[in-house]
Parts: sequence; structure tokens; C-alpha cells
Amino acid sequence: MTITRDMTIEEVFKRFPGKGQKLAQEMTHAGLHCVGCSASTWETIETGMYGHGMTDEEIDSLLGRLNQILEEKEDLSTVTITDKAAKKYLEILAEEGKTGWGLRFGEKAAGCSGFEYFLDFSEKPKAGDLVLESNGIQIHLHHKSIERLMGSVIDYADGLQGAGFKISNPNVKSSCGCGSSHGY
Repeated sequence: MTITRDMTIEEVFKRFPGKGQKLAQEMTHAGLHCVGCSASTWETIETGMYGHGMTDEEIDSLLGRLNQILEEKEDLSTVTITDKAAKKYLEILAEEGKTGWGLRFGEKAAGCSGFEYFLDFSEKPKAGDLVLESNGIQIHLHHKSIERLMGSVIDYADGLQGAGFKISNPNVKSSCGCGSSHGY
């Protein structure tokens, strides 16, 4: 199944909940800023894009990127940090004088949808942590979050909408309009 122009924004998220965060990030990046807030989710992708002044070429480009996300294979047995995110994290560690430290990745109860991610420096794993490694970065997960966070991808984006680490988690079933909290 592929995403088409005539699918509603809501339909996209209902059909592909495990890819919802990545799809929402891509749609928002393309200019559909109402994604996730329940405003205009009844519109088709085409109508939403036209409403934001986009061209047929921009719509086709977005559809290509969305369908590429659907084809991406997920590794639910680990947490991955992309090359770009790993490079940025290593730069931050060097600036902070914490070279060699790991990354604590977890979540806490917060926001309107239930949970919020956090990333922090981690000199060493805590008792009960699961220790993973990706792109030369040791990732420390609290044992109570393991089931919900496995399969997540930590990326780094730097653009006009701001810079920062972005999390894509195939286990998430809902997120708030502001994109800062999520639920399972």
C-alpha cells in the first residue's frame, strides 16, 4: 500500500501508525504545519498542499518521500542513532568536556499525550539499564522504558524550523499537535 494524493491526512496516520512520527515530521517539513493537531486532518494531502500554495511537483516530491518512509525497514531489537546525530552528539560531548560519555535516552510522564522523550549525558550506565551501541555512541536505556523505546531512531535536524535531536518511534500510536508528547 502506498500514500496517494487523495488520501486524507487522518487516513495516512490510521493506516500507518508505526510510521506516524516520521510521516508527520516529513509533512510538517514540507509545509503542512497542521499535521497532528486535528485541524484539517480530513483534507486530502493534495488539498492541504494546494491550500498552502504548493505545486504539483512539490506534492509529488512529498509523496515520494512519504512512500520512501513506508519502505524503510525498522530494527525493533535496538535503538539507532543516525550518522548525523552521532556526529552532533560527539561535538557536544567535546564542547562539554565529556568525551567518551554515553547517551541516556528515556521518557517521562508529560504533555497532553502522556509521555515525553529526554536525552541526557550519561557517564556510565545505571543499575538495570540496557546498554546499546550505535554509531560509536553507547546508549543507556532505563529498564522500564525498554519495551516502548526499542526500534526508535534518534536523528538530528538543522533547518529553518529549528535545530535539535528528533526521535522516531514505531511504537507510538498518538502524539499531540505540538509534537512534544506521545502515547502508546
